[in-house]
Amino acid sequence: MVKKINRKTARAKRQTRVRSKISGTAACPRLNVFRSSKHIYAQIIDDTAGVTLASYSSAVKGFEANGGNQEGAFEVGKKLAEAALSKGIKDVVFDRAGYLYHGRVAKLADGAREGGLNF
Repeated sequence: MVKKINRKTARAKRQTRVRSKISGTAACPRLNVFRSSKHIYAQIIDDTAGVTLASYSSAVKGFEANGGNQEGAFEVGKKLAEAALSKGIKDVVFDRAGYLYHGRVAKLADGAREGGLNF
């Protein structure tokens, strides 16, 4: 009998493996990504203090692009970079949260880089 792999537990294992190596500090916080089928969310987190420093998502009011495609993810990355730069955050560590660095996750990273974040 072939066992079917549970995608949620497989992602949780990947997320734990990535998070064991990546941690955000006040000097270099962590840029975390979550994607659903309709939206994409990103936040910049200081893990030592346990505080979210900046966040942006495609679910906020006034966001014109579609969060379920790559163009929307690119815009979310640019807007998050603007919010981070306004708070004095320039360098971050990218946390893909168990997702492949492909598609919307990669476009969000590209948008953040174009917006002025370094990682």
